[in-house]
Amino acid sequence: MLRLAAGQVESLWDEVLPPGVRELPEDLGRIDGLLADPRLLAPVAGHWEREAQASGRSSVGHGRPTVAIETYVRLMVVKQRSGWGYETLVREVSDSLHLRRFCLIALDERVPHESTVRKLTRRLGAETVDEITRAVIAKASRETRFVGRAVRVDSTVIEADIRYPSDAMLALQGTRALAREARKLSALVKGASVRVRDRSRSVGKTVRAISRTLGRRTGQAKDQVIELNSRAGAQIARSAREARRLAAQVRKAARGRGAQAKLRAASKLEELAGRCEKVSAQIDRRARGVKITDRLVSLSDPDARPIRKGKLGRPTEFGFVAQICEVTENTRRGARGFILPAASLAGNPAENSLLPTTATELEALGLRPRELVGDGGFQTGPTLEAFPELAPEQIQLSGRHEPGSKRTRKRRARYRTGIEGRISHLKRGYGLRRTRLKGHDGAKTWTGWAILTYNLDTLAIRTP
Repeated sequence: MLRLAAGQVESLWDEVLPPGVRELPEDLGRIDGLLADPRLLAPVAGHWEREAQASGRSSVGHGRPTVAIETYVRLMVVKQRSGWGYETLVREVSDSLHLRRFCLIALDERVPHESTVRKLTRRLGAETVDEITRAVIAKASRETRFVGRAVRVDSTVIEADIRYPSDAMLALQGTRALAREARKLSALVKGASVRVRDRSRSVGKTVRAISRTLGRRTGQAKDQVIELNSRAGAQIARSAREARRLAAQVRKAARGRGAQAKLRAASKLEELAGRCEKVSAQIDRRARGVKITDRLVSLSDPDARPIRKGKLGRPTEFGFVAQICEVTENTRRGARGFILPAASLAGNPAENSLLPTTATELEALGLRPRELVGDGGFQTGPTLEAFPELAPEQIQLSGRHEPGSKRTRKRRARYRTGIEGRISHLKRGYGLRRTRLKGHDGAKTWTGWAILTYNLDTLAIRTP
């Protein structure tokens, strides 16, 4: 059952507190006033209603009441601003009088459990957070007379929460995971004849041999490493075949009580075996010198992809691409505006493939900028097609399309570099550097909360 509003925050215990403790800090006080608007919670109610219609149940009075959505949203805002994990967030809010008051949690009330906050984040997803972000921008246009006149766009990589991948390490992780999941599945079925051997010890020796071989730095080291990788690939392929045979046997034996649990466990093992087979195929293609497309870099986050952005310190990053679009009132130095919900696609999309989604967001919010700037990653033709209402003289793409006078080009170039600083600001201050949620949907949800929190801070600055 959905519960939007929180209960009464004040209690008798508040009367013994000093006045300075009862008052929120200035920044939290302004955000508290913004989040008091019930229109910002309407997207959550809409999401709950759609879920209820899909399941054929009523959204009112069915099931246990949720944590107050007012409290949940404020907890997530604190989380993105501080960079805390879920457990640390709950612990710090529980110990802080100011944060309790901001999150609308009374002194005699327990803070929601970290698993409640985590599961609700997954349940609401990215689209609901993006709708709240649109409501915040609409509130800024309505109440602070914000008019977006200039737009700067750039893409960045949101790193996945994975280790730096290598073929042998993926094989080691795969053999270990297959053996672990097979043991769980075998425990559900009595008398399973197929056994998945744990080859992690053997593959681990291969991984250490690769490290020693690379340390020698001889001309034959590369060939020896390829041979060792092929050995690890053969090991994980054998484990994957055994896992598929075990899953097939369990499916045949799934009858009567507990059949659904057995089928779910078998499906999970088959899915993992498919990823391990892909790792084995990647190792084989590399040994034969064949190009690898759609490379798998993590077994736990299969949506993450290698992305090359040409950075000197990080030539290859692993994660997801998000296009950040900031709308400002002018192109002056230090201009701070609002960021639209980020456009994102699985894999490593080109800049212009994400631009139509950004243009749609601008149109949906009723924002009609007079100028648009981007870097050299944008192609001139597709960019002009995505923004037909802008004349070619109103668009500047560094190194590709730079119309206007020398003074105009210089002003726009200086304005464009500001998006680099804004992205850095989001990564350092709002957790955009690395997503802690798995999968492409998780990355979009994480990015959505970072952008929403930044926009709330921006609106709080603009609000008198």
